[in-house]
Amino acid sequence: MPKQKNVILGVSASIAIYKACEIVRRLKEQGFLVTVVMTREAEELIKPMVFQSLSGNKVYRGLFEAVEEPEIEHVALAEKADLVLIAPATANIIGKIASGVSDDLLTCVVCAAYAPVLICPAMNEGMYLNKITQANIKKLKTLGYKFVEPRQGRLACGKVGAGCLAEIETIIREVKKQI
Repeated sequence: MPKQKNVILGVSASIAIYKACEIVRRLKEQGFLVTVVMTREAEELIKPMVFQSLSGNKVYRGLFEAVEEPEIEHVALAEKADLVLIAPATANIIGKIASGVSDDLLTCVVCAAYAPVLICPAMNEGMYLNKITQANIKKLKTLGYKFVEPRQGRLACGKVGAGCLAEIETIIREVKKQI
Protein backbone atom coordinates (compact mmCIF):
# COMPACT_ATOMS: atom_id res chain seq x y z
CA MET A 1 0.00 0.00 0.00
CA PRO A 2 1.50 3.37 -1.00
CA LYS A 3 2.47 5.84 1.72
CA GLN A 4 0.04 8.69 2.32
CA LYS A 5 1.36 11.93 0.85
CA ASN A 6 1.86 14.78 3.29
CA VAL A 7 0.78 18.27 2.28
CA ILE A 8 1.90 21.21 4.39
CA LEU A 9 -0.78 23.85 3.85
CA GLY A 10 0.51 27.36 4.47
CA VAL A 11 -2.29 29.80 5.19
CA SER A 12 -1.73 33.55 5.00
CA ALA A 13 -4.09 36.44 5.77
CA SER A 14 -6.26 36.86 2.70
CA ILE A 15 -10.03 37.20 2.91
CA ALA A 16 -10.05 33.97 0.85
CA ILE A 17 -8.85 32.14 3.98
CA TYR A 18 -12.27 30.54 4.42
CA LYS A 19 -11.64 28.58 1.22
CA ALA A 20 -8.57 27.02 2.84
CA CYS A 21 -10.99 25.13 5.08
CA GLU A 22 -12.54 23.50 2.04
CA ILE A 23 -9.07 22.77 0.62
CA VAL A 24 -8.20 20.87 3.83
CA ARG A 25 -11.45 18.92 3.64
CA ARG A 26 -11.00 18.03 -0.03
CA LEU A 27 -7.36 17.00 0.39
CA LYS A 28 -8.30 14.73 3.28
CA GLU A 29 -11.06 13.17 1.15
CA GLN A 30 -8.42 12.45 -1.51
CA GLY A 31 -6.31 10.59 1.07
CA PHE A 32 -3.67 13.23 1.80
CA LEU A 33 -2.31 13.97 5.26
CA VAL A 34 -2.67 17.71 5.83
CA THR A 35 -0.69 19.80 8.29
CA VAL A 36 -1.57 23.48 8.49
CA VAL A 37 0.96 26.24 9.13
CA MET A 38 -0.68 29.63 9.72
CA THR A 39 0.84 33.09 9.74
CA ARG A 40 0.08 35.20 12.79
CA GLU A 41 -1.89 37.58 10.56
CA ALA A 42 -4.04 34.67 9.34
CA GLU A 43 -5.04 34.02 12.95
CA GLU A 44 -6.74 37.42 12.93
CA LEU A 45 -9.19 36.07 10.35
CA ILE A 46 -9.78 32.48 11.49
CA LYS A 47 -8.96 30.48 14.60
CA PRO A 48 -6.40 27.65 14.39
CA MET A 49 -8.92 25.30 16.04
CA VAL A 50 -10.95 25.31 12.82
CA PHE A 51 -8.01 23.91 10.84
CA GLN A 52 -7.13 21.48 13.62
CA SER A 53 -10.66 20.09 13.58
CA LEU A 54 -10.70 19.77 9.80
CA SER A 55 -7.20 18.32 9.40
CA GLY A 56 -7.12 16.16 12.52
CA ASN A 57 -3.60 17.47 13.14
CA LYS A 58 -1.91 20.10 15.26
CA VAL A 59 -1.88 23.52 13.62
CA TYR A 60 1.54 25.16 13.62
CA ARG A 61 1.63 28.90 14.12
CA GLY A 62 4.61 30.61 15.67
CA LEU A 63 8.29 30.23 15.06
CA PHE A 64 9.01 30.29 18.78
CA GLU A 65 6.11 28.29 20.20
CA ALA A 66 6.82 25.83 22.97
CA VAL A 67 7.37 22.43 21.40
CA GLU A 68 6.92 18.98 22.84
CA GLU A 69 9.45 17.31 20.53
CA PRO A 70 13.18 17.99 20.66
CA GLU A 71 13.31 18.60 16.90
CA ILE A 72 13.68 21.90 15.11
CA GLU A 73 10.07 22.48 14.14
CA HIS A 74 10.39 24.23 10.78
CA VAL A 75 13.01 21.74 9.59
CA ALA A 76 10.95 18.75 10.74
CA LEU A 77 7.84 20.09 9.00
CA ALA A 78 9.80 20.76 5.80
CA GLU A 79 11.33 17.28 5.82
CA LYS A 80 8.00 15.49 6.15
CA ALA A 81 6.40 17.48 3.31
CA ASP A 82 5.72 15.89 -0.04
CA LEU A 83 4.36 19.28 -1.10
CA VAL A 84 4.12 22.73 0.46
CA LEU A 85 0.89 24.37 -0.69
CA ILE A 86 0.30 28.03 0.14
CA ALA A 87 -3.37 28.90 -0.23
CA PRO A 88 -4.28 31.66 0.05
CA ALA A 89 -0.97 33.39 -0.66
CA THR A 90 -0.88 37.13 -0.09
CA ALA A 91 1.41 39.61 -1.84
CA ASN A 92 3.25 39.82 1.48
CA ILE A 93 4.05 36.11 1.74
CA ILE A 94 4.99 35.94 -1.96
CA GLY A 95 7.31 38.92 -1.53
CA LYS A 96 8.94 37.46 1.58
CA ILE A 97 9.60 34.13 -0.12
CA ALA A 98 10.95 35.82 -3.27
CA SER A 99 13.29 37.92 -1.13
CA GLY A 100 14.48 35.00 0.99
CA VAL A 101 12.96 36.48 4.14
CA SER A 102 12.40 33.75 6.73
CA ASP A 103 10.96 35.59 9.69
CA ASP A 104 8.00 33.38 10.56
CA LEU A 105 7.28 29.66 10.69
CA LEU A 106 5.74 29.45 7.21
CA THR A 107 8.61 31.21 5.44
CA CYS A 108 11.13 29.11 7.38
CA VAL A 109 9.34 25.90 6.31
CA VAL A 110 9.39 27.04 2.68
CA CYS A 111 13.08 27.94 2.93
CA ALA A 112 13.96 24.53 4.42
CA ALA A 113 11.76 22.44 2.10
CA TYR A 114 13.09 20.13 -0.58
CA ALA A 115 9.52 19.35 -1.63
CA PRO A 116 7.82 21.28 -4.42
CA VAL A 117 6.12 24.53 -3.39
CA LEU A 118 2.77 25.40 -4.97
CA ILE A 119 1.55 28.95 -4.46
CA CYS A 120 -2.06 30.09 -4.91
CA PRO A 121 -2.28 33.90 -4.87
CA ALA A 122 -5.38 35.64 -3.55
CA MET A 123 -5.48 39.41 -3.18
CA ASN A 124 -6.93 42.62 -4.55
CA GLU A 125 -6.37 43.13 -8.29
CA GLY A 126 -4.21 46.21 -7.72
CA MET A 127 -1.94 44.23 -5.44
CA TYR A 128 -1.85 41.23 -7.78
CA LEU A 129 -1.05 43.33 -10.87
CA ASN A 130 1.46 45.51 -9.02
CA LYS A 131 4.82 45.42 -10.81
CA ILE A 132 6.64 44.31 -7.68
CA THR A 133 4.21 41.44 -7.03
CA GLN A 134 4.45 40.36 -10.66
CA ALA A 135 8.27 40.53 -10.52
CA ASN A 136 8.24 38.42 -7.36
CA ILE A 137 6.00 35.82 -9.02
CA LYS A 138 8.20 35.77 -12.10
CA LYS A 139 11.33 35.36 -9.96
CA LEU A 140 9.80 32.48 -8.02
CA LYS A 141 8.69 30.76 -11.22
CA THR A 142 12.24 30.94 -12.60
CA LEU A 143 13.42 29.32 -9.36
CA GLY A 144 11.02 26.41 -9.85
CA TYR A 145 8.12 27.43 -7.65
CA LYS A 146 4.74 26.50 -9.12
CA PHE A 147 1.65 28.71 -9.17
CA VAL A 148 -2.07 28.22 -9.56
CA GLU A 149 -3.02 31.57 -11.01
CA PRO A 150 -5.89 33.51 -9.47
CA ARG A 151 -9.08 33.95 -11.42
CA GLN A 152 -11.29 36.89 -12.31
CA GLY A 153 -14.16 37.41 -9.93
CA ARG A 154 -15.73 39.56 -7.26
CA LEU A 155 -13.04 40.82 -4.92
CA ALA A 156 -13.43 41.68 -1.23
CA CYS A 157 -13.57 45.38 -2.14
CA GLY A 158 -16.70 44.69 -4.22
CA LYS A 159 -15.07 45.21 -7.62
CA VAL A 160 -14.66 42.50 -10.22
CA GLY A 161 -11.10 41.75 -11.26
CA ALA A 162 -8.11 39.42 -11.14
CA GLY A 163 -6.96 38.17 -7.77
CA CYS A 164 -9.62 35.70 -6.63
CA LEU A 165 -8.24 32.43 -5.31
CA ALA A 166 -8.37 29.75 -8.01
CA GLU A 167 -11.26 27.31 -7.87
CA ILE A 168 -10.70 24.64 -5.23
CA GLU A 169 -11.00 21.84 -7.79
CA THR A 170 -8.24 23.49 -9.85
CA ILE A 171 -6.00 23.66 -6.79
CA ILE A 172 -6.66 20.01 -5.85
CA ARG A 173 -5.95 18.91 -9.42
CA GLU A 174 -2.61 20.78 -9.38
CA VAL A 175 -1.67 19.28 -6.00
CA LYS A 176 -2.21 15.79 -7.44
CA LYS A 177 -0.12 16.70 -10.47
CA GLN A 178 2.78 17.90 -8.31
CA ILE A 179 3.08 14.80 -6.08
